[in-house]
Amino acid sequence: MDLEKFQKDVTQMTEKLAKNLDQSDLSKLNFVREQLIEMYKKNLVKINHSILELICASTLISRGYSVKVEKNISEILVCDIFAKKGGGNTIIEIETGFTPPEHAMDTVDYYAARIMSKIARYSKHCSKFSLATPVIGILPIAKIFLLPPNARKQEDVQKIKNLCDRYYKNPPINYEDILNAHLHSIFLINIDKGFAKELDPQGYMDLTDDLLGRSEVSY
Repeated sequence: MDLEKFQKDVTQMTEKLAKNLDQSDLSKLNFVREQLIEMYKKNLVKINHSILELICASTLISRGYSVKVEKNISEILVCDIFAKKGGGNTIIEIETGFTPPEHAMDTVDYYAARIMSKIARYSKHCSKFSLATPVIGILPIAKIFLLPPNARKQEDVQKIKNLCDRYYKNPPINYEDILNAHLHSIFLINIDKGFAKELDPQGYMDLTDDLLGRSEVSY
């Protein structure tokens, strides 16, 4: 653990992001930075993920949200970003594409199941649920989440549950959570330039479908 290096990096990114914020919003961004520093002291966060959280937080702050990071939203779930504005709230989960060594032989299935499980588990705790990823990654998002719940076929929901059940048993992903899950948007994060671009799910799917098709990935 290198606290001095962590503080230097998050402060440098905060100063970079602050240039695009109103003066009145700087305290909100500084609050997020201090949250991350305190969590790093407890060995709860890593620098790469923290930088991504800062960038997403800055985007939401610029839109009038108040933001907390690494917030408990249930007895078993901690979300990356929890933001409030008026009577609504937003959760953003950041995905970097990392998979543990024990899934070296089923990386795509494991990653797809993780994305699906997050949409199902987290979206019921917020008005808007979004995923975020660095621009260098592709999220394997099931097309079923582009449809309203009443348009989702039972066999498609069950197919997703079957995949999730391979990896998530304690607790399992509920059928109803998959059926009713919602995905508001996807944030593409440019780390080097310090900004995040928000896309609607259909726009993101259109952007990535060709690449995923070439890889013969379909969910």
